[in-house]
Amino acid sequence: MSTDPSWSRRIAIVLVGALLLLSVGSGVVAGQSFEGASDTIVVGEGETYDSVSGFAGTIIVRGTVTGDISGAAGTILVTDGGTVGGDISAAAGTVRIDGTVGGNVNVASGTVEIGESAQIGGNVEAGANYLIVDGQIDGDVRAGAETITVGPSAVVGGEFRYDAETFNRDPDATIQGAVVRDRSIGQSAGPEFGTLDIPSWLGVVYGLVANLLLGVVLLAVFPQFSAGVADRVSNRPVWTGGVGFLVLVAVPIALLVLAITIVGLPLSVVGAIAFGIAVWVSVVYGQFAVGWWALGLADTENRWLALVVGLVGFAVLGAVPVIGGLFELLAFLLGMGALVLGLRDAYAARGQEESPGGRQTTLDESTGEGSPA
Repeated sequence: MSTDPSWSRRIAIVLVGALLLLSVGSGVVAGQSFEGASDTIVVGEGETYDSVSGFAGTIIVRGTVTGDISGAAGTILVTDGGTVGGDISAAAGTVRIDGTVGGNVNVASGTVEIGESAQIGGNVEAGANYLIVDGQIDGDVRAGAETITVGPSAVVGGEFRYDAETFNRDPDATIQGAVVRDRSIGQSAGPEFGTLDIPSWLGVVYGLVANLLLGVVLLAVFPQFSAGVADRVSNRPVWTGGVGFLVLVAVPIALLVLAITIVGLPLSVVGAIAFGIAVWVSVVYGQFAVGWWALGLADTENRWLALVVGLVGFAVLGAVPVIGGLFELLAFLLGMGALVLGLRDAYAARGQEESPGGRQTTLDESTGEGSPA
C-alpha cells in the first residue's frame, strides 16, 4: 500500500471530499438551522431551530422550530409538545401533526394525520390518499384525497372545502364555516409540486448513497487508518464504544460552555461544524467496521465488500422500529470511539516524529496495524 502522499495532503483531500459530499448527502447545522439532506433530522426536546429545509428519510420535531419546515421526507412528525412557528410545506410519505403549527400546513402526502392535540394557526391544504383531521385548525381546509375523516375532536375555524371518494364526519366535530365538496380540487391540493408522493425508502436510499460515497473516499484516501478503525472495533469493542459515548456527551457540553463567552462563540460554531462532520464520518466508519467484523466471521477480508455489507445492512436494519435505531446508535458509538482513538494515536506518532532522533512516521503507520484487502 503506497504511503507517498503526505499527511497534510491527505487531510486536505479528505476534508474537501467530505465537504463536497456533505453538500449533497448530509445537512449542515449552522446558526441552529438545518439545510441539506440526511437520513434523519431531529429537533429534540429543549432544542430550538430557526428553520428546517431539506431532504430526509424522517423529520421529527420534539422541540421548537421558530420558522418554516420545507422539503421532502419519508415521514414528517411534529410530536405533542413540538412547535413550528411558521409554515410546513413539504412532500412526504406520511405527515402527522400532534403539536403546534403557527402558520399554514401545505403538504402532498400518502397519509396526513392531524391528531387530537394538534393546534394549527393557519390554513391546511393537503393532497393525499388519506386525510384524518381530529385537532384544531383556525383557518380553512382545502383537501383532495381518496378518503377524508373528520374526527370528534376536530375544530375547524373556517371553511372545509374538499374532494374525496369517501368523506366521513363525526357528529361531534366542529366546522364553523361551510362544508363544500369541490370536484375541481381533485388531487391538486398541496404544495406546488402537487401530489408528488415521496416514499419513505427513497430518503433511505439517498442517505445510503451519500454514506457509500463518503466511505469510498475514506477507504481510498486513508486505507491504513480505516484498517485501524476496523481493528479497534473488532478487538476492543467495549472500550472503543465507551470512548465514543464519552465523546458524544463531552463535546456538545464543551461547545455549549465555549459558546457562552463572546470570544469563544466563533470557535464554538466552527467546532460544531467540525463535530457534525466527525459524526457523519463516525456513522460510516462504525457501519463499515461492523461489516468488516461480520465478514471476518466468514473468513473473508475485503474492505470494499465490508463497506457495502455494513452500510446496506444498517440501512435495512434501520427500518425496524426501536431495535434498528438502537443498533445504529451502537455502530455510531463504535465509529466515533475508533475515530478519536485513531486520531489520538496519529497525534502521538507525530510527536515522536518531531522529537530529536525520532524516525519519521507516516499517518498510515501510526493509525493502522494492517490494511483490509
